[in-house]
Amino acid sequence: MQERAPLVCVHGAGAGGWEWAIWARVFAARGHAAIAPDLMPAAGGLAATHFADYRAQVVDWCAGAGAAPILAGASLGGLLALSAAVQVGPAALVLVNALPPAGVLARPLRRAAARHAEHSGAIVPWGRSRSLGSTRRALTGCDDAACLYAFRRWRDESGTVLAEARGGIPVEPPRCPILVLSGGRDEEVPPSVGRALATRLGADFVSLPDVGHVDPLLGRVAADCAERVAAWLSLRLDAAAARPR
Repeated sequence: MQERAPLVCVHGAGAGGWEWAIWARVFAARGHAAIAPDLMPAAGGLAATHFADYRAQVVDWCAGAGAAPILAGASLGGLLALSAAVQVGPAALVLVNALPPAGVLARPLRRAAARHAEHSGAIVPWGRSRSLGSTRRALTGCDDAACLYAFRRWRDESGTVLAEARGGIPVEPPRCPILVLSGGRDEEVPPSVGRALATRLGADFVSLPDVGHVDPLLGRVAADCAERVAAWLSLRLDAAAARPR
């Protein structure tokens, strides 16, 4: 099978590259190597970590991919991927329930903002305070195995990064094919925000009815979502390759 553009995946807050495991298997079957590292704290530790520190890591991952990558991000990872895209020059950009940048409808990520406000310090202790019950409530579209898998892996997060993201990160839309996926039951990033983001970016938009915030990566619909994205990429990248230079 001909090797295709690598897929560089950026995970969401409190998670890790592990949340892309289902997508990695789907894309590997189509000839795309998947790169899904964990975002790492800055040298001063998690409390000293800023959005720019995470963004620089995304840029480095893409530089090391060996070819213009397909860049995908979910939630906070979507905002990081979008912020890095102009510098990276990806072959395509895929945003999954992405936090919106500055200037896009509704900074009102109401539920997320309220939850983050409970931990207004420099570190949000999602790893230390995790429970299986809260994991199940957050992952309503996931089976028991996926809930246990995630529960064992949640980590603490930088409160500064989350505050910066909520405050609005300015971005410049990249010049590449863009796909925005938006869960119809996402209470963290409502569908209206996803649609507004797609309009702002001139992106293709896919609404996912009855799908929550993390379901596209970890839920029962995850493999189907990955297949839909892979099919979209084949169409868009093949069309770009066939266009006269």
